Amino acid sequence: MKVGIIGTGRLGKALAGHFTRAGHQVKVANSRGPDTLAPLVGELGENASAGTPQEAADFGDVVVLAVQWDQKESAVASVSSWQGRVVLVPVNPLRETEGRLEHADTAGRPPTEVIASLLPGALVVKGFNTYPAQVLAEDPVVDGGRRLVLLAGDDAAAKRKVADLADSAGFQAVDTGTLAEGGPLFDSGGPLGGPRKDLLAL
Repeated sequence: MKVGIIGTGRLGKALAGHFTRAGHQVKVANSRGPDTLAPLVGELGENASAGTPQEAADFGDVVVLAVQWDQKESAVASVSSWQGRVVLVPVNPLRETEGRLEHADTAGRPPTEVIASLLPGALVVKGFNTYPAQVLAEDPVVDGGRRLVLLAGDDAAAKRKVADLADSAGFQAVDTGTLAEGGPLFDSGGPLGGPRKDLLAL
């Protein structure tokens, strides 16, 4: 599969590592330009390349929006159209202030709904947001079980595509339903929300 990843912080790097190791082709992008990503591409190996956010979006069968909450609008605006794209959103409404993580104000709206509203025409799939980035980067096989990746989305084919990605990388994908049904379950602050380490399939 081809995967475009917009955002190369700890979250984007973790996912890029898993997907390249699983044999998928990954194009990474950030706001600073492809030239700044040469060290990361070298680290990821032959299955990785760098491009602009638009190039990453055009490249991917799945596009991952792996940016910080406060960067979501600028990242979304860096792609001309989201129509018909399968977009994996692992973003939580968190911001780092003086070394501490704080919840951003979503004005009472579910975070998944906020992100989806910025992506008109996209086939949005929520997932990979329940683990801290450093835990997500680890081997998903733990004590003989696999870390669960909870997924929510309104398009069954898009969810299946993301589930295949997760499963190929060693995770166990679990479909929780639509964005409205499943999203609130594992949004940050939800009953299955993160960051956590203990969602395992035995």
